Amino acid sequence: MRRLNIYSRGTCIRMLGTACMAAAILAQSGAGAKEPTPDAKAILMRMADFLSKSPRMRVTVHGSYDALQAEGDKVEWNDVREIAMSRPDRLRINTQRSDGARSLLVFDGKEITTFDESSKAYAQAAHPGSVDDAVVYFVRDLGMRLPLAVLLTSRLPAELEQRVQSVEYVEKTATLSAPAHHIAGKTATVDFQLWIADGDRPAPMRAVLTYKEAPGQPQFRAQFSDWNFDSQPPASAFMFTPPEGAKKIPFAAALPAMPLGPGGMPVKKGGKQ
Repeated sequence: MRRLNIYSRGTCIRMLGTACMAAAILAQSGAGAKEPTPDAKAILMRMADFLSKSPRMRVTVHGSYDALQAEGDKVEWNDVREIAMSRPDRLRINTQRSDGARSLLVFDGKEITTFDESSKAYAQAAHPGSVDDAVVYFVRDLGMRLPLAVLLTSRLPAELEQRVQSVEYVEKTATLSAPAHHIAGKTATVDFQLWIADGDRPAPMRAVLTYKEAPGQPQFRAQFSDWNFDSQPPASAFMFTPPEGAKKIPFAAALPAMPLGPGGMPVKKGGKQ
């Protein structure tokens, strides 16, 4: 077989036959050249801008979080939340915990209502305003738990600009339900990873938060599915009518008492939720 030199000026190795021709084609076309790394911060802020300006949204969030036990090991707890929001002042969140307990949070622009199905108890607090106002009041003033609450607010871009100290691009992955950009970043207290959908609707598809300053560095994880930015929920979806036999109680006692750890994550012990 005739030996060929596929590179000019004697600068490369000699190869044989068709292998030589293939290498020459690759060299001429520039195939295999490394593509520029996407801008992780631009991807993050594009997601933030998209979510903050969406007039309505629906999504299902499968969440899990670690609880550090007295012996030092961690136990994972789970819940599923169905979220519906219509800006500027409508929000509904149905939650089911892994033990089957169900609860409801509703904001109608005037009142915030929580309802615990197992105890048939509900609480209401007057707080007219926007979804932003209601979320801040619910978490900060009422001391209630609402994971990833910042994703629901129109201040999301500003909050990320203020909190995020660094962010890097990891990869583009095809292992989720759609192609997604995987990025990783840091705030003062949390290391985070986000998988953000590629395309013109850059919604989060997965999130992992690591509370690096907390004992055991517990994690919160969320899987997002069934995003819908087009459907308009009926007005009745954001109204609360107490079921028969339900009792109204002070807001502070609306949900079972649960000590909160870093990032508002419950601290749980034992085998029951």
